[in-house]
Amino acid sequence: MITGKGHGELIRERFGRGWAWLSVSTLFLSVVGALITEFAGIAGVGSLIGLPPWISVSIATLALIAIGVSGRYQRVEWIGIALGSLELAFFVTAIMAHPALPQVARGLVTMPVSNPRYVFLLAANVGAVIMPWMIFYQQGAIIDKRWDQSHVKAARWDTGIGSIITQLLMIAVVLTTAATLGHENLGSLQSIVQIANALTSVMGTTAGRLIFGAGILGAGFVAALVASIAGSWGIGEAFGIKHSLNHKFREAPAFYLIYTLAHVLGAIMVIASIDLVQLTIDVEVMNAMLLPVVLGFLLLLEARVLPPAHRMHGGYRLMVWTLSGIVMAFGLYMIAAFL
Repeated sequence: MITGKGHGELIRERFGRGWAWLSVSTLFLSVVGALITEFAGIAGVGSLIGLPPWISVSIATLALIAIGVSGRYQRVEWIGIALGSLELAFFVTAIMAHPALPQVARGLVTMPVSNPRYVFLLAANVGAVIMPWMIFYQQGAIIDKRWDQSHVKAARWDTGIGSIITQLLMIAVVLTTAATLGHENLGSLQSIVQIANALTSVMGTTAGRLIFGAGILGAGFVAALVASIAGSWGIGEAFGIKHSLNHKFREAPAFYLIYTLAHVLGAIMVIASIDLVQLTIDVEVMNAMLLPVVLGFLLLLEARVLPPAHRMHGGYRLMVWTLSGIVMAFGLYMIAAFL
């Protein structure tokens, strides 16, 4: 809002094309990874009603491409909000699961960090919550909305409320599964169908299949939509090509081709994959490994690009740098673990 430029464009201007290309290469990996996880969820929901992955994922891919090339940002945003509202179903499942609050409190302070598998899942959760493409998406969306300095307060409220809602939704999912599946000796659950069926045995068919499936479907569609748009914006900024949802296809063909390619790659990998749950976890760990690059550039740009009056100061700056440092440390830890 202050510069009128997105994350990738500012990296290119301040640090050169080489660093911009490095940044967007991590972005594209993150976007395809996000599409894999979301298409995996859509494939799982399709399996609940008897559709094989190649059909459900193909339908979702074509629908998402059609939404993206519609040529108007506002339309895409409202469609995304409508699809995302399906995730509110998780609040219903959390209530129906009747979680034991004392057990929830004990679980919050139980962290077996000496267990490598726990740390692996912890890193996956970091990569699932703070994804590299989110930074590119928010800055690109601000530009396509044509927001400027007069909208800073509204943007902060928008971000704050959105952050709280998404975390409450994540808590609802954890409570749903922990309060139901945690009481059963179900062994390893390797697909969304198995998870939904297991929930059915505890919560009944309506909640286990229909409500939980609707939440997964909404989450998959909206995340796939915004992740692919973020990738197209970021790459367009780094390479200096037209990159706006307000352009028609003929006005920004490269932008829409990148958008389409990301969907196709993600769909192919999901259709070809067998163990979608493990694939999803691996992708989220990869996101955590990419975060040092993306967050590092964000912090550097904040310190160099913004006028002094708009920079972070005092305790707030210390808090942001500390939290960012913790997140980046998880990424560096996973890189070291893989090496």
